[in-house]
Amino acid sequence: MINNKFEFTGMLLFPAILSLGCQSQSIKSQDKPNVIFILTDDQGYGDLACHGNPWIKTPNIDKLYSQSVRFTNFHVGTTSSPSRSGLMTGNYCNKVGAWHTVKGREIMDANQTTIAEAFKEDGYTTGIFGKWHLGDNYPYRAQDRGFDESLVLKGGGIGNAPDYWDNDYFDDTYFHNGKPEKFNGYCTDIWFDNAMKFIKANKDELFFCYLSTNAPHSPYRVAEKYFKPYLDNDSIPNPVFYGMIANIDENIKKLREFLEKEGLAKNTVLVFMTDNGTAAGVNVDKNERVILGYNSGMSGKKGSTFEGGHRVPFFIYWENGGLTGGKDIGKLTSYVDFMPTLLDLCHIKVPDGVEFDGNSLVPLLYHPEKAWPSRILFTDTQREYYLKKYKDYCIMTDQWRLLNGRLYDIQNDPEEFNDVSANYPEVVTKLNAAYEVWWNKVSINEDKVNAIYLGSEKATEITLSTHDCHIVEGGVAHLQRMIRLGEGANGGHWVVEVVKDGKYQVDLRRWPVESGLKLRDPAPAGNPVPGDKPYHEGKALNIIEAGIKIGEQEFHNKVTDSDVYSRFNIDLKKGTYEMECRFTDAKEITRDAYYVYVSYLK
Repeated sequence: MINNKFEFTGMLLFPAILSLGCQSQSIKSQDKPNVIFILTDDQGYGDLACHGNPWIKTPNIDKLYSQSVRFTNFHVGTTSSPSRSGLMTGNYCNKVGAWHTVKGREIMDANQTTIAEAFKEDGYTTGIFGKWHLGDNYPYRAQDRGFDESLVLKGGGIGNAPDYWDNDYFDDTYFHNGKPEKFNGYCTDIWFDNAMKFIKANKDELFFCYLSTNAPHSPYRVAEKYFKPYLDNDSIPNPVFYGMIANIDENIKKLREFLEKEGLAKNTVLVFMTDNGTAAGVNVDKNERVILGYNSGMSGKKGSTFEGGHRVPFFIYWENGGLTGGKDIGKLTSYVDFMPTLLDLCHIKVPDGVEFDGNSLVPLLYHPEKAWPSRILFTDTQREYYLKKYKDYCIMTDQWRLLNGRLYDIQNDPEEFNDVSANYPEVVTKLNAAYEVWWNKVSINEDKVNAIYLGSEKATEITLSTHDCHIVEGGVAHLQRMIRLGEGANGGHWVVEVVKDGKYQVDLRRWPVESGLKLRDPAPAGNPVPGDKPYHEGKALNIIEAGIKIGEQEFHNKVTDSDVYSRFNIDLKKGTYEMECRFTDAKEITRDAYYVYVSYLK
């Protein structure tokens, strides 16, 4: 029977600063644990054999599943940066400035305290390996946000504009503590291998390891041996996507065997999670209903506010802490609960002045049979330059989903087929009222722009790409393949904060410095890659002029065949500016400069 009698209180919507330590009587070992947080990219709830997928093989994740405590009703953002910002801060993505994945709206507010900073302050050594996607320039980089060791790709994935040029998943160059470094091997293998080196180097101390794979995000590339078993199955939309998950699964086995060998398995909290719904595990029709593939009975996929867009796996295993046994917890939970939960579990004090939108889930972990307050949680898909109220939203309770005005009884209608809003107008009214309260809180920074700093001693050279161009309407050239075609860059600007008066050198480039290409050169095609087509040859542009406008100043240079870049030396005063950088070709077509390098001249 449907029960629509539930209460909405401000306390449940927005908990105050948490008082931690409630679990201390339950933990078997009073020693603080190490933490490894594995977050995969674009792998959905249904992309696991342990969740009923009849085709995919994930024996090692399945083993972790069988040993863990599992939150089966856990929700994140519907895309990458929104989820990651909430996981890192305990606050909804709209509040912390990372509600999109490009346009500078994936850059997380520098005033937010991250989970890495909290662990570091408590004495943990912290490391990140893989994808960050919350800002590539100071003060937003992973190494600026609490990570002692940082090995990351730039942007939202390999092949994004800020990523090292021509990275293709194999033998790539990544950024090690901010410096480019060449690695041999497949990307996921490199993240796991270097995470294990970090863990071994810090095994006698406490460590927090964030292992954030870019797989199985597109482009879909992995050695053939991983996807070959899936090639002849017409029920699978993308065999290479499954192959990338198979490689992740293999690496999880290697990691767990390593932890056993090093004597770390028992007192390490091991978390497995994904960042949004599946990207390539299903095909859906125009109504977001699954027409091919497996999605655990849910509608929608990545980017959707249907359940399949934001309900994800969350497994947590800690032998010394008693978090074992393959138990399910079905209470409604959210990505904003992650940071307060981990701090509580590890007896880490919440930093002064920090408040969370989420709750610690430790009481649920240890006493799931006890009463747990009814909650109202939220997710939305903005993907706009400015926040838009009522844009693709979902309001959630244990029983209901109010999705863009349509009401679904999720307990009896998990595929969200039947809109029952006409039958329960009082439920719709109460959920809409809760949304108003939520929106007023999370939209407080909607007009704030997270500017990139120029002139800081902590980052003497800044690299800008069109991935972070601010454009209100239209797209940006966020992928290297778009840059190769000369596409997607028109009318944007970067928001910069000059922190020191002085002269600045600004180089405008069509291609990044590591390419070695001149402004008018075409780019050579990429190397062959298994599972996908290589990067195509880049189109030559007959650029004749470069220009900059910053504040009230405007400058122009002529361009010749021999130019690798167009250089400007500009006097700047402290302050925040919109900086436009443009190329004009012989056909009088104007494009944003795809890459801009800014240095303070001492």
